Amino acid sequence: MKAWGSVVVTLTMLMAATVDAKIYERCELATKLEKAGLDGFKGYTTGDWLCMAHYESGFDTSFVNHNPDGSSEYGIFQLNSAWWCDNGVTPTQNLCHMECHGEAALGTS
Repeated sequence: MKAWGSVVVTLTMLMAATVDAKIYERCELATKLEKAGLDGFKGYTTGDWLCMAHYESGFDTSFVNHNPDGSSEYGIFQLNSAWWCDNGVTPTQNLCHMECHGEAALGTS
């Protein structure tokens, strides 16, 4: 779990370079992921990361999904408030030590 926590932090910081909410083009996001060194991380390719971002958020950094259990998922990789961030509403592990609704979680700061 510790290694995945660092991946989530890396992905969050990667997306934090954007000034406003943004919907990425596939190739643009691929370039960012490769520059961050995520191609091949833990056996996952850039294509794997792109597939996840596409199906989770449509490459939209401002996408929020509300789950039946009361948790919510935020941003391009859908960080879940029960595990990765604190949305101030649901109980959380907050493994990334950040707010879900903050710009860093959404990848918009």
